[in-house]
Amino acid sequence: MNVQAVAQLQKYLRQSEEWDNESAALVFSEHNRLYLTGFPATDGAMLVTDDDAALFMDFRYAEAARRVVTVCPVIEFSMISQAMIPWLQEHGIKKLHTETESFTLEEFSHYNKIMQQVNGQALPDRLLDNCLREIRMIKTPDEVASIEKAQRITEEAFDYACSIIKPGKTEHEIAVEIEFFMRRKGAEKVSFDLIVVSGANGSLCHGVPSSKVIEEGDFVTMDTGCVVDGYMSDMTRTVAVGHVSEEQRRVYETVLAAQKAAIAAVRPGVRCCDVDKAARDIIEKDYPGTFGHSTGHGVGVQIHEYPRFSKSDATLARPGMIVTVEPGIYLEGKFGVRIEDMVLVTEDGCRDLTHSPKELIIL
Repeated sequence: MNVQAVAQLQKYLRQSEEWDNESAALVFSEHNRLYLTGFPATDGAMLVTDDDAALFMDFRYAEAARRVVTVCPVIEFSMISQAMIPWLQEHGIKKLHTETESFTLEEFSHYNKIMQQVNGQALPDRLLDNCLREIRMIKTPDEVASIEKAQRITEEAFDYACSIIKPGKTEHEIAVEIEFFMRRKGAEKVSFDLIVVSGANGSLCHGVPSSKVIEEGDFVTMDTGCVVDGYMSDMTRTVAVGHVSEEQRRVYETVLAAQKAAIAAVRPGVRCCDVDKAARDIIEKDYPGTFGHSTGHGVGVQIHEYPRFSKSDATLARPGMIVTVEPGIYLEGKFGVRIEDMVLVTEDGCRDLTHSPKELIIL
């Protein structure tokens, strides 16, 4: 539950020229509801006015939600319109401001029909998306603590993976072992479908663990993370099996230098695109065209949040942001290397939340 976030949302909305005492915001997307209430559910809706809020949940979730949510009342429904219309009438709501980024036309039509029954209308409102994005970018101390808990489990899983990687094991076997380890250590789930790729598959930036057998001389890239208290971690390490070639070593050291340069660039007031440039300039000098993704992304209740360390994001870094730093080089048909940490922007720079070693490890 995030009382402070709800209050911030109300404050932002009151600043909109389109907002008045007949307005309410509909927070519909799963991750925004989780962020504001602390309760995970695949269905439901939250209404927020200037000074009030309510969470609407069906029978599947209502009892569990009442045990967790204290920021606002939980209203149970069998048909959401039957529960929502009296609330809208009681609060005199005629304008329902809706999210736009995660709202389908069918969903918008449904809520517009509900509003028509109170002589009102639903209004797609990008300001609502922007408000929620702005609030979520800055993590509270509790949010940071949850992300760090998830990261500690991720690091333990990396150590475990290094102990079991050997020639003859498949990518899929290693990925399964990592996920089981994380869950045994208390993770609610993994942050995403884990990536374990080796050898020539390493050039697949988001490759899927396969039945490929790990061989002597392979690089193995593991992009892993887990969820604690609803918050995610994200870390990538590339390790070698048995030995490395001179080319592999040069590529690895280039990626490591790029990552260290980007982390060194992170501080309040720096543009996110300039952090990306710090890493990209190093890689492009010797390996042009091999680093096709952004240098990093925000992490929170979703694995990809704002801001982004990318060429196009001019957002200024601010204390409380948690963003990954993950440059990579991908040589098609040969191998790939990616090294990823999460950093917390502080008042005078940043703090690396990732403690796993990143100098080249040869197993």
